[in-house]
Amino acid sequence: MASDARAYAESQGLPMAMTAALKTVLLEKPQDGKARLVELLSEGTNNFYVYNPKGKESGAKGGKEFEPSKAAVLFIEFQNEFATEGGKLYDGVKGVMESTGMLEKSVQVAEACRKAGVRVMHAAISFAEDASDNPNRNLGILGNCAASKLFTSGTWNAEFCSAMKPQDGDIIVTGKKGLDAFPGSDLESQLRKHGIETLVLAGFLTNCCVESTMRTAYEKGFDVITLIDCCATTSEDGQKVTENSFGMFSTPMTASDFTAKLG
Repeated sequence: MASDARAYAESQGLPMAMTAALKTVLLEKPQDGKARLVELLSEGTNNFYVYNPKGKESGAKGGKEFEPSKAAVLFIEFQNEFATEGGKLYDGVKGVMESTGMLEKSVQVAEACRKAGVRVMHAAISFAEDASDNPNRNLGILGNCAASKLFTSGTWNAEFCSAMKPQDGDIIVTGKKGLDAFPGSDLESQLRKHGIETLVLAGFLTNCCVESTMRTAYEKGFDVITLIDCCATTSEDGQKVTENSFGMFSTPMTASDFTAKLG
């Protein structure tokens, strides 16, 4: 891949589009057979730009206007474990939640989407008490979920928080057992069923489930928007670092900018 990208860049007179520190270069070969070089510009932008053989550029995937009827917002893990005092993880995310006002803004986004005809979706995670359905119960963050008995099915902790309880007409994604909301769940089938082209993301944790889902949605061809002030993680530094990578896989937007697009 890297050698192909280098050869293509040289043939098109794009010597600056080489793989370097803080730069990502990919070679795409779409169905029409025309190679396009996609470069992440590391300075002054967080977005991808697409260079065709004539040197023209177009906006990042997800940057185009969208039709509300073909868009959905996915709220990831707005559960008591994270979002409500008394949840085992609440103290860890409370600081970022309060600094951005993410819970209140997420409620506003959900209401605006319902009025505008944007599908509202909710993805929760939960596990059996013995963690038998946890796919990575002995390793990493999912191992911590098992050891601390987080998001246990049937408990208050695993329920949606009161501010973000699903309403009539909302879609509840089922089957989420890992960080990425796609594997093992009905998320993709729901999106395809409803003709969704643009997927808007919000939730917990910014640098874990939100980012994992963002990357997969991008790879699957959805136009992705990430609401930077409707996400939270365990530290301000973690929040800022992750926000800086959002433009690689989505269009980062604030809640107010997004709702303004809904009219």
